[in-house]
Order: sequence, then structure tokens, then C-alpha cells
Amino acid sequence: QVQLVESGGGLVQPGGSLRLSCAASGSIFRINAMGWYRQAPGKARELVATSTSSGTTNYAQSVKGRFTISRDNAKNTVYLLMNSLKPEDTAVYYCHASVYSDYADWRAEYEYDYWGQGTQVTVSS
Repeated sequence: QVQLVESGGGLVQPGGSLRLSCAASGSIFRINAMGWYRQAPGKARELVATSTSSGTTNYAQSVKGRFTISRDNAKNTVYLLMNSLKPEDTAVYYCHASVYSDYADWRAEYEYDYWGQGTQVTVSS
């Protein structure tokens, strides 16, 4: 099993910044993709940003130029720096990781998907 522990959410005024962190621990041989998704009340969960183990990143159009995803592979940790926050960024943010649990899974390219418990981000004046 793998645990993802998120931190860094909170209340911020429009135009402000927040930095989310997510640390993975447990039965990990190697992590492929790590990323952030969000879910606002009454809406479906949506991709915010992802990063592969090689450093390739992908962002939702709505956050491009404002959010930056980064990873510390040695610490199995992913970060999301959110600048110029808007009220429409208000949501629960979830960390995601695609994990190879052991060498055999890695050779077979068999990934397990894990999610964090979510952290609330509220942008309001």
C-alpha cells in the first residue's frame, strides 16, 4: 500500500498564492506520474497539472501561466505552486500518483493508482 499525504491548503484572497505539497510513502519501487486534480462543489474532478518521472509536465488550460508543478523524486514528493489565485480555483485539491510497487511491476509496466485525502483551497475576499 501507498499513502499520499497532502498539505498546504487554506484560505487566500484573490491574487494570492499557495503552495501544496504531497508526499508518498509505503510500498514504492518507482513512481511514474504524479499530479494534482481538483473538484469544486457540484462539479466533476478535473486535472490541474501532472508531471512524469522524466519531468514532462501538463497543465489545464485554466491554470497555465499561474500554477507550477514540480517534483522531488528523491523524496517522492510533488508540489503545486499556485499564483494569482482566482475564486474559481476554489476546490478540494487531490494528489495522485501512479506507482510501481516492485521491480516486477516496473518491468511489466503495471502501475497502481493512488489518491490523497484532499486538501481544501478557498479563494475569497
